[in-house]
Amino acid sequence: MCRNIRTLSNFQPPATDDEVRAAALQYVRKISGTAKPSRANVEAFDRAVEEVATASARLLAALVTTAPPKDREIEAVRARQRAALRYG
Repeated sequence: MCRNIRTLSNFQPPATDDEVRAAALQYVRKISGTAKPSRANVEAFDRAVEEVATASARLLAALVTTAPPKDREIEAVRARQRAALRYG
């Protein structure tokens, strides 16, 4: 899966519509193999992004967990630490 798509479930505060749409855009870009569609495909591309974003928002709203919500700042620090180890 695309490394740019981040986990959006179980965060406090919850994922925003912009975050969900950004993840949907990355997903559609990945499976279509293009970052920017041609004029002939822009309508299908945009429709796919909206459908994936809608489905993703429904999924996030329906998920149930007993784990405590993750803190965005703490997760960002951990991600930076992993990146520093990986890339030096």
